[in-house]
Amino acid sequence: LSVARPFAVNNGENAFALWKTTVVLIPIKGIDKLPIKDYTLRRPREMIMTPRLVSVCWLFAAAFTLTGCSRESDDQRQTAGPPSPPIVAAARSQIGKTVHYDGSYVRLEYPMGDVPISRGVCTDVVVRALRDALGMDLQQLMHEDMKTAFSAYPTKWGLRAPDPNIDHRRVPNLRCYFERKGYSVGVTRNKHDYLPGDLVTCKISKLTHIMIVSDRKTSSGTPLVIHNGGSGTRENNNLFDYHLTGHYRITGPASAP
Repeated sequence: LSVARPFAVNNGENAFALWKTTVVLIPIKGIDKLPIKDYTLRRPREMIMTPRLVSVCWLFAAAFTLTGCSRESDDQRQTAGPPSPPIVAAARSQIGKTVHYDGSYVRLEYPMGDVPISRGVCTDVVVRALRDALGMDLQQLMHEDMKTAFSAYPTKWGLRAPDPNIDHRRVPNLRCYFERKGYSVGVTRNKHDYLPGDLVTCKISKLTHIMIVSDRKTSSGTPLVIHNGGSGTRENNNLFDYHLTGHYRITGPASAP
């Protein structure tokens, strides 16, 4: 159990502090027979530390730990129910596997090309989830679409032709593709409008970002999101933390034109 709050006792000579440590409760034989007279308060915040009092301190630490864990899990508690939707399950399966954020340009195989699962960016979470859940290869789908409508896509990178190594790994391109395919459902600040498996784009400062809406919710009912925000794929409460720029719902697999 990880202690979520500090707990400290000072007897004037030695300070006992617990912070981000592991609590192990070990029964002390005969603790009930230890003399109580040793619990003599010398002055405020100063105590004689007997074995029994040390054990009491550990019990308080455990209580704080359990309270902290309970509050921490309130926002991510999942009750028993039906299996997660395929897109959500596929995205969640990347947690613990994709542990680095790396936007380096990489020459990929085509189609179904990917960077190593241990690394990637926010778009790679989406690309992998749609491939695993729906059989949609955004690398190929977007490349084929860009070959026929290149001028419809953003030109901020100075490219003169589609590049299947990087096009599908850029949020503005994904937004353009989703809108061209009719997946846009509009941006709101209403938590009830966001369904599990929906894709949400936003801006973090000046950076574009994309997240997948989870089937798990906070205690207040706001859906969590699954995304790589800089330290690998995570599931957390970030849906309304940033300026939303797009909201998309993919209801079934698509095929290359």
